[in-house]
Amino acid sequence: MTTPPRQVVVTGLGATTPLGGDVASTWEGLLAGRSGARRLTEEWIEQLPVQIGAPLATELPLARVEARTLDRSQQMALVAAREAWADAGSPEVDQERLAACVASGIGGVITLLTQHDVLREKGARRVSPHVVPMLMPNGPASTVGLEFKAKAGVHAPVSACASGSEAIALGLDIIRAGRADVVIAGGTEAAIAALPIAGFAQMQALSRRNDSPESASRPFDKARDGFVLGEGAAILVLEAAEHAAARGARVYGALAGAGISSDAYHVAAPDPTGAGAARAVRAALRSASLEPSDIVHINAHATSTPAGDLAEAVALRTALGDHIDAVAVTSTKSMTGHLLGAAGALEAVVSILALRERIVPATRNLDALDDEIALDVVSIDNRKIGTGAALSNSFGFGGHDVCLAFTV
Repeated sequence: MTTPPRQVVVTGLGATTPLGGDVASTWEGLLAGRSGARRLTEEWIEQLPVQIGAPLATELPLARVEARTLDRSQQMALVAAREAWADAGSPEVDQERLAACVASGIGGVITLLTQHDVLREKGARRVSPHVVPMLMPNGPASTVGLEFKAKAGVHAPVSACASGSEAIALGLDIIRAGRADVVIAGGTEAAIAALPIAGFAQMQALSRRNDSPESASRPFDKARDGFVLGEGAAILVLEAAEHAAARGARVYGALAGAGISSDAYHVAAPDPTGAGAARAVRAALRSASLEPSDIVHINAHATSTPAGDLAEAVALRTALGDHIDAVAVTSTKSMTGHLLGAAGALEAVVSILALRERIVPATRNLDALDDEIALDVVSIDNRKIGTGAALSNSFGFGGHDVCLAFTV
């Protein structure tokens, strides 16, 4: 007789985003349909063809030493983790049963670029002694692990724009395997800098609506022309259900399952058949013991690129069949921009809240649905939904496909 997998619940949420400095203000911004995109004002932006982005809405509440010795991606992860931990009730847990899985798609790229400038302009002796731990991709995971003394493991999946979701999926696996009772999981990214923007622009991946930043991110819209680069972090506290029950924790819902696959198609372009993404969705359903008919909501990856949005739509119909017609689909990125390695983690937070509150935030800037996208995309007005399960999709350069399944 097969033993059912250990149930994993979500007991804490934290975030800092282009819409707000915490989960509550971010959720309010999504429901209000606000955009976090704006014209960037840094001097270096003048040389670039793309001059818009979605930076954080607020300053980070940090001690001076934290601001000086942590890369911005690490700072954001720490702020979001502190909120999530407090939101979970600061659980008392054996440190050897606590793990951290915090991802970043790029890592400390701002530190790397600024310290390279220091080296070139002022010499080696002026380079910060903190530069290596600040730029390493596992820096955010290490920062969070040190903050909460996580001794069951500190992990940092690097899966491009699927990184945050893969960190959450790894947290699920760790708890199910019995290696920890609590996992602090999520993603962070701070890459609004000249080189990343120039690189994405050269790939034709970014929207060039410099004169209209708030309308630039247009997932599923006929006129979409690329994503808006954002920054932020989101963290979930995952907990074995029996551990949460024993301490009387408030539970948002369950991380019921996760699916991971790869396209094996192209380093930057999605498989137009959506085959890899469809496999991830099916794997998430199996992991969660769900049927397509159980799904009432999908937070789509939907970055606002012409090829990516279409491939995802094909994948969803392939995986869910005709039931996809009854599913309320939305794209958080229409308001937050694309947070790269933090995107999936933030969208996991939003998926849980949508299920819990039974309302789906409308996709902004969807003026005319692409004729080739056969999805029921929520637009104009937020939509009430019934009980059921939600999926959150994340896909990344390299062919990474991750789908998370939540229930309440």
